[in-house]
Amino acid sequence: MAAPLTLVLGGARSGKSRHAEALAMRVAGPWTYVATAEIHDEEMRARIAEHRARRGESWLTVEAPLDLGAAIRAARGNAVLVDCLTLWLSNLMHAGRDLDAETAKLDAALDAASVPVFLVSNEVGLGIVPENALARRFRDAAGRLHQRLAARADHVLLMVAGLPLTVK
Repeated sequence: MAAPLTLVLGGARSGKSRHAEALAMRVAGPWTYVATAEIHDEEMRARIAEHRARRGESWLTVEAPLDLGAAIRAARGNAVLVDCLTLWLSNLMHAGRDLDAETAKLDAALDAASVPVFLVSNEVGLGIVPENALARRFRDAAGRLHQRLAARADHVLLMVAGLPLTVK
């Protein structure tokens, strides 16, 4: 039987990371935090520092901007939290990676997971249609990824103003 999978979606600063962390911590530690963000500017450096400080030292952090499937497979501990899928997707697109192949690797890693996995992602499809082709491609790819993962997830939550809404 596959390990439980939880997908936590929400907008920017909706509380999705904090909530996913709290859910993961319901499982006895240690916990693995798979970070997909890369530091490209001071704002991102500050966000990463805030997240690390909130989690504290009881979390093992693994940086995986591109090879998410491998990071999940290699994770140690009793739960894995991935934050976040939309940054991972953006990294893949900028690196020119095959999104279908990378998503298949993610699926395989989730199939092989022996501990609960919590996935965090930004819901980007609720706003206006982006004006440029790259942004529309990203929005569409994120929507397809979310649908695929939501279909296989045991639990799907949508964070709104810090409040979790159960979708599934």
